[in-house]
Amino acid sequence: MPYPVYRPRRLRESPLLRKMVRETTLRTDDLILPLFVIHGRGSREPISSMPGQARLTIDELLKECKDAASMGIPAVLLFGLPQEKDPRGSEAYAEDGIIQQAVRAVKETIPDLLVITDVCLCEYTSHGHCGIVEDGRVKNDPTLDLIARTALSHAEAGADMVAPSDMMDGHVGAIREALDEAGYQETPIMAYSAKYASAFYGPFREAADSAPQFGDRRGYQMDPANAMEAMREVALDVDEGADIVMVKPALPYLDIISRVKSDFGLPVAAYSVSGEYAMIRAAGQLGWLDEERAIMEVLIGIRRAGADLIITYFAKDAARLIEQGRQ
Repeated sequence: MPYPVYRPRRLRESPLLRKMVRETTLRTDDLILPLFVIHGRGSREPISSMPGQARLTIDELLKECKDAASMGIPAVLLFGLPQEKDPRGSEAYAEDGIIQQAVRAVKETIPDLLVITDVCLCEYTSHGHCGIVEDGRVKNDPTLDLIARTALSHAEAGADMVAPSDMMDGHVGAIREALDEAGYQETPIMAYSAKYASAFYGPFREAADSAPQFGDRRGYQMDPANAMEAMREVALDVDEGADIVMVKPALPYLDIISRVKSDFGLPVAAYSVSGEYAMIRAAGQLGWLDEERAIMEVLIGIRRAGADLIITYFAKDAARLIEQGRQ
């Protein structure tokens, strides 16, 4: 279709035409809002590296959840900060742990809001790693029991979905078995299947107070250079019973999102992580870019790559912009 027979600009001249031929759309239903929960009451602790985000006591969390639900955001992803940490991350699976309390409160107050819980130990362990540490090494198999116990405790508290982020081999299978044996066959698992050892997690580690006290997490999170490994990781999680598979982070791994969507017949989630949020927010505050346009461009790009669900700290901003028709 050579010029002048075919003129692509014909379909770009009118805002209405541009809207009608748009190939990718972003809906509020596609968004999941991550939130940080702390013990106490009446407190919103600002996160310095994530302007606009805060650690919330449960009463403040409920306000945030009500606000999100009123905007049409269908789901939240909860991260907890314990009162005390120990080598085994005991509060992660305690009946009265912060996440367990938060889940019960949200489900009692806003029952129609989907509550997803992050299942990991790093926020709860004194060493900051995602599993049991022996002789200076994170041990995979001894960790599986604690990960499964944590997921089960969340389901018992009323979580609608559990999301294991520890990257231990076999964790999805261990969780599925524990949930099924306890009668929670209908509780889905959203697995952090391709989770890379990324520099973009920096602000989150401040927010969740989860920085490792020694070493790093490259022994269990993925090398950013690897793509085929991501396909193997996703395949393992699918075989073990994952209902949704996730790629994390999102922006540097759009190719992985696309390949996962193409190769597997499951819903794909993408986590637009704290560092992605912080970059856009900081540049917007400094006037270096149009923040609202950048938010929507990034989220549309993640959707275009193949993500069905997007976990983003910009969920409320995006919901407002979608409502205004500003895609």
